[in-house]
Amino acid sequence: MAGSTVRDPLGDDLLTPQNAALLVIDYQPGQFAAVSSIDQDLLLENVISTVKIAKLFGVPIVHSTINVANGRGQPTVPELAHVPEDDPPIDRTSINAWEDADFLAAVRATGRRKLIICALWTEMCMAFPALDALREGYDVCPVVDAIGGTSEEAHRAALERVVQAGAQPISWVPLAGELQRDWAREETAEAAVELVRREPVPTA
Repeated sequence: MAGSTVRDPLGDDLLTPQNAALLVIDYQPGQFAAVSSIDQDLLLENVISTVKIAKLFGVPIVHSTINVANGRGQPTVPELAHVPEDDPPIDRTSINAWEDADFLAAVRATGRRKLIICALWTEMCMAFPALDALREGYDVCPVVDAIGGTSEEAHRAALERVVQAGAQPISWVPLAGELQRDWAREETAEAAVELVRREPVPTA
């Protein structure tokens, strides 16, 4: 049987651990409380799974919160906060994270041109930076089942808006498969399967 075709991990049109970064924006109690486009418990499970997938494959994470320093907002929900613990949040006041200098610098510092986006809410904190990133030539992949809007209509309209601008939606399970790509990559294969099945990943 012929082996897998070796593709350039940086120039690949698909997401790879070498060409992508994950943006995790505003997973805070106030934002969760207003989500009605998806079950909130399922949303939390999905975004945690997405972050774990990114960490498994060594994908850089840019984590951001809004209004925590000024006391208007609460920190990232604790169930998620411990997952990207090596990636402390960049706190900001701008609704559009792309308008925050520190956030933008952190994204650019990854050197990655493909951005996987998870944000609350879909219609603002996902859509606004996604549109700006697309205008700057980034490839943008919103994780549709790890984001949520204040209504089904708002969520759907925001996704349609960014897709019309060139975004490529993805969900969290195929994200794992796209990064894994070949089961011969044994260093991540078992853990990827366990994450998709939502089984505990053994610790060394």
